[in-house]
Amino acid sequence: MLNPDLLRNDLNVVAKKLLKKGFELDIKTISSLEKKRKILQIKTENLQYHHNALSNLVRNAKNIKCKDDVLKQKVIQSNKNLNISKIELNILKEKIYNFSMLLPNIPFDDVPEGINASDNKVIQYWGQKKKYNFIVKDHIEIGKKYNGLDWKSAAKMSGSRFVVIKGQIALLHRALSQFMLDLHTNNHGYVEMYVPYLVNSHALYGTGQLPKFSDDLFHFAPEEKNKYILIPTGEVPLTNLVCDQIIDENQLPIMLTAHTPCFRSEASSYGRDTKGLIRLHQFDKVELVQIIQPEKSMEALENLTYHAEKVLQLLDLPYRKILLCTGDMSFSAAKTYDLEVWFPSQNKYKEVSSCSNMSDFQSRRMKSRYRNHITKKNCFLHTLNGSGLAIGRTLAAILENYQCSDGRVEIPKILQKKYMKNLEFIN
Repeated sequence: MLNPDLLRNDLNVVAKKLLKKGFELDIKTISSLEKKRKILQIKTENLQYHHNALSNLVRNAKNIKCKDDVLKQKVIQSNKNLNISKIELNILKEKIYNFSMLLPNIPFDDVPEGINASDNKVIQYWGQKKKYNFIVKDHIEIGKKYNGLDWKSAAKMSGSRFVVIKGQIALLHRALSQFMLDLHTNNHGYVEMYVPYLVNSHALYGTGQLPKFSDDLFHFAPEEKNKYILIPTGEVPLTNLVCDQIIDENQLPIMLTAHTPCFRSEASSYGRDTKGLIRLHQFDKVELVQIIQPEKSMEALENLTYHAEKVLQLLDLPYRKILLCTGDMSFSAAKTYDLEVWFPSQNKYKEVSSCSNMSDFQSRRMKSRYRNHITKKNCFLHTLNGSGLAIGRTLAAILENYQCSDGRVEIPKILQKKYMKNLEFIN
């Protein structure tokens, strides 16, 4: 949610910045609503003042034992008028609030302008792409060869874009999650969490998936009073841990990580990457979340992104780091780096992590603040999140990048002893 003061005082500036994100602000509507709000706000305050003055007169009359029925009727009528005005003002404020909830976050000034992914900026390439003296197989073929990726069984029980992972490949999937969690907790300072996979709509409003992206979510409502939604990412429950809280500044930064399944209908990505492990309805991810003071959030984004990069570096997977342009960022993000891992079968890089600074966009929606020690004021926090990493996509990248001429798949050395029971190859 954007700072309401920006919409009241710098509307044209906000409109220009949102246009960079491909969003055209309805200036006429918000201006009209704000104009009405100001008039009604002044009217309500005047009615309140008038009502208080009459109430004092009645109170004084009682003290001197003077009965004035006319004055009492005036108080009753003024109270009615005040309540009507308050109701009208609350209805108008709710309209402005609902309008604001549909506005995306404003991009930071150092984000490159652009319309789509073709305008993104490559920041860095890392690692050497392997040269193969044989025809490279994709991870789908490799998974079928070793009976490790079973699409047919998953389709029978759940439909398309689900998978059953078996045997040594399932062990590798589990090993990756443990490796990532160990790295982020032991080396990077995150606190591991176990969080709910079903949340209420309030939590998804807080992080920005609702109301706009309802069709991309899986809704579960056996009873009208229990409207649950499956989490699309661990970001939702982790970030909402500070919802409706005022955090002491000594507790910052808050750094959290969790391994969760993620559930997405992918309604807005119809037809893209529908084969293999790239875009499933259910997948696993290790999520990284940081909650921090505003002046430290830009540095925190660089650190969080590096934490995700370190996973790829230790697994020795070639990747590139991308700074997303304004038109390719998510609804809630103010600045985003994508990490794209190399897939030799497609001869292209595919996203495996997206690391974003949300500024105070989510904290305003969640009412999450901290007590500033210097100013003694309650200030909105900045929230950041990123994948550290998407496990299925990392698994797919390993199957492809580590395939051998004899058909086996080598296990990354860092996983072999501690996480893969000394297994060196999938065979």
